[in-house]
Amino acid sequence: MPTNQSELLSSQHNDSSFDDVWEEILWRGLVHVSTDALELKALLAGPPITYYCGFDPTAPSLHLGNLVQILLLRRLQLAGHKPLGLVGGSTGLIGDPRPTAERTLNTKDTVAEWVEYLRQQVMRFLSFEGENAATMVNNLDWTAPLSAIDFLRDVGKFYRVGTMLKKDAVSTRLNSDAGISYTEFSYQILQGMDFLELYRTRDCVLQTGGSDQWGNLTSGTDLIHRAEHGKAHAIGTPLITNSDGTKFGKSEGNAVWLDPALTSPYAFYQFWLNTLDADVIARLKIFTFLDRAEIKRLEAAVESEPFRREAQRTLAFEVTSLVHGVAATEAAIAAAQALFGQGDLDSLDSATLIAALRELPNTESAADRSILNLLVDTELVASVSEARRAMAQGGVYVNNVSVTEEAETIAGHQLAGGVAVLRRGKKTLAGVFVLPHETP
Repeated sequence: MPTNQSELLSSQHNDSSFDDVWEEILWRGLVHVSTDALELKALLAGPPITYYCGFDPTAPSLHLGNLVQILLLRRLQLAGHKPLGLVGGSTGLIGDPRPTAERTLNTKDTVAEWVEYLRQQVMRFLSFEGENAATMVNNLDWTAPLSAIDFLRDVGKFYRVGTMLKKDAVSTRLNSDAGISYTEFSYQILQGMDFLELYRTRDCVLQTGGSDQWGNLTSGTDLIHRAEHGKAHAIGTPLITNSDGTKFGKSEGNAVWLDPALTSPYAFYQFWLNTLDADVIARLKIFTFLDRAEIKRLEAAVESEPFRREAQRTLAFEVTSLVHGVAATEAAIAAAQALFGQGDLDSLDSATLIAALRELPNTESAADRSILNLLVDTELVASVSEARRAMAQGGVYVNNVSVTEEAETIAGHQLAGGVAVLRRGKKTLAGVFVLPHETP
């Protein structure tokens, strides 16, 4: 396996069993809507083109929805085309319209800080070497010098209000109690202007993005047609949902982030490992560089031996390695195994162990708190009497060591980082974060 980002990029390739990259991205489910499909197929099979995708800094990290876009950028780059990664220093100050309410506007300093975070994240997934090296751009560079009068005269004159009102994001908000401000109403013009700028200065002829952004994508293709009498294309990727209809990548309202400080590699790995059988093959197609033959083999394994969860383990390893590296992935796997008594807890680094315990039921405790009471505190049992029975039956473990003495405390059972792992039976786990002793 590759051990660093450079090796990882060099190991990636498109599947040669497809006639061209268009056929492959169709098979992988990366095209939900597009401009003329036949023209796009011919364009992507021809000489190298320049294309782009934009990422707005509305948070300090990208998330799994953004990863779909990044991987499409990478696949087209592997086919010989030149990607532009755009981070929206200006559009991030506005924010595209949400379905229900106005966005809270972040300060310029915050947006600038997040621009740099996102720029660094995108750069990790693209190659910046060779004839089709990627380039990062910031739309603030061409938006900031533009006066309001110039914006209205040079760009606004090409837009028709009636057409703008028909965009899904706009019409939804117009029909809501919140309405829509001119600020967010103008977002589609700003994004269209980005495409026009890149078309003029970098000969960029294709924009990719989520299908929920289709109105903004076509804002650019229409503007290029009106202003330059030129032809440009757009690809909208599907919004990824689970087979049960729930939104992909959301857990109790929280996104799965690419930043390890926001979603730990352990939690990231576990997210993929918990993929349903009905969803795992579609995820392998979109989020990994495994070829069609291997994915079909895993699909057969899901059908014949679903209990082995080979497809899920492969998916979790591949995507976590892609985002966080092989070493962090192997550490996450080792932590999961050690938690259930199949490895050495003492050998884990404290950061990985703490991240793993944060994903479990957990509690903070003084060092002199009894393990009997901690079983109740962490809800591994419902009562002290139930905790006593579990201990008497030999079913209580601290750091994978059986504990039977009711008076025993958590003191002396701390691992690196001042934590301990409680287990009842074979599979029911909880974490204890031991508070440091305060000297009077």
